[in-house]
Amino acid sequence: MEDTKKALFALVAVAITIGYLWQTNRVITPKEATWNDVLTEAKQGDYRIISTDELWARYEKDPAKMLLVDTRQEWEYRTGHIKSALNFPMEPTWMSRWRNKGALGKFLGPDKERFLVFY
Repeated sequence: MEDTKKALFALVAVAITIGYLWQTNRVITPKEATWNDVLTEAKQGDYRIISTDELWARYEKDPAKMLLVDTRQEWEYRTGHIKSALNFPMEPTWMSRWRNKGALGKFLGPDKERFLVFY
């Protein structure tokens, strides 16, 4: 009976491990966002969409008043990024978002008046 319990326990452990590995390593193709999706999310989050001309004017005027956040993967950031931009990779998977829950708030800091630009 003891051997049966051990075998069952080992089988459950293997099944859990396989399930975890499958869940964390599977390729998920994210839905491609449309411009309407961007506008809808901006409206829901009370964000303001600005033109690249307005962004450039703000950047030239006072770059210290804005935080540029490069959301690409770290290796992409290392290949080149906008001067003064910081890297905060945002993977399009729910597992990544769950792992990083709360990290974005800490990354952005307490200054709620700063102009944020994500790219």
